Amino acid sequence: MRAFIFPGQGSQAVGMGKALAEASLAAREVFQEVDEALGQHLSALMFEGPAEELTLTANAQPAIMANAIATLRVLEKEGGLKLADKADYVAGHSLGEYTALCAAGALDLATTALLLRHRGEAMQAAVPVGQGAMAALLGADLAIAQKIAEAAARGEICTVANDNDPSQVVISGAKAAIDRAIEIAKDYGAKRAIALPVSAPFHCPMMQPAADAMDKALAEARIDTPLVAVFANVTAQPVSDVDTIRKLLVEQVTGMVRWRESVINMADTGVERFVEFGGKVLSPMVKRIVPDVDASSVISMEDIEALAKSF
Repeated sequence: MRAFIFPGQGSQAVGMGKALAEASLAAREVFQEVDEALGQHLSALMFEGPAEELTLTANAQPAIMANAIATLRVLEKEGGLKLADKADYVAGHSLGEYTALCAAGALDLATTALLLRHRGEAMQAAVPVGQGAMAALLGADLAIAQKIAEAAARGEICTVANDNDPSQVVISGAKAAIDRAIEIAKDYGAKRAIALPVSAPFHCPMMQPAADAMDKALAEARIDTPLVAVFANVTAQPVSDVDTIRKLLVEQVTGMVRWRESVINMADTGVERFVEFGGKVLSPMVKRIVPDVDASSVISMEDIEALAKSF
């Protein structure tokens, strides 16, 4: 069994998708459709930068999605393959869950781009810059991270945002609480604690205004039954029901990304091969979570051609 997986924020880089667009009409069509949907030359920003503008949440989210979908479309159109025939599940990390839903036909490309633009803007607006923060706890599992967050909170918000793999957990919340967590992390067993260069405290209760905004946006968006089940971030379980998908995407804004559990659960259902599209972030995590599976990243035309031959 196979799972196609899609990266989240942080995997953006100037030049992303450029070589693919130069080599493939299918990729160019994806970038053009996203540009038209957003009324913005997002592809030019992806290809040429500047990096500071690409990194803005409202740009990074649709850009990462477009790059991953372009990679998948090249495989499908030029390799003559269909996702539904080659993947048993799809999953994505944070915004990557929207990419996964697009890949599986639950969301069309233009709708996905618009939802992610709205999501990025809503998340940025939810908390004034400087009031929230995030930190990666390295050499810490979920239990250690939860103890650090609880000890650092002191009446402020400080919670686990991303349970990424057995050695990396991300916390999110009020800046003062995150600063305290970084100071005490080693005392509770973490090897290192690193403040993340983010503009808002994602996946914590401080994002409730953004969750409310996404509730309204998703209520108006057309969502179809996905071709294959999607493993949801907040439940780490497969979902196909449209109303449930909509509800979980709202919960995801403030909820913990249960990536480690999602990978374990996919492996437990029989998934032996994980293919990451448009990034090299999730596949190393997968190998740290379930070392016996095959995990690969697909970014370039060479990667796509090699993957097509392997099916």
